[in-house]
Amino acid sequence: MELGRLEYLQALVTEFQVTDSPEAKEQVLANLANFAYDPKNYEYLRQLQVLDLFLDMLTEDNETLVEFAIGKGCT
Repeated sequence: MELGRLEYLQALVTEFQVTDSPEAKEQVLANLANFAYDPKNYEYLRQLQVLDLFLDMLTEDNETLVEFAIGKGCT
């Protein structure tokens, strides 16, 4: 079964929320940031509240997560 764009992005958000691995969180957040560069994904990312997720990462102790969040917030 092939996932549609919304379903795939939802799977990434869910993976980010349930994983305890800092490395996995970094990878998933990087993937979400890459999707955020494409305007076609804006409505999906808004619907999934990914911007809020990026904003929440600004207060994390993990510098990589903060950098990804800042980088996405600047684009």
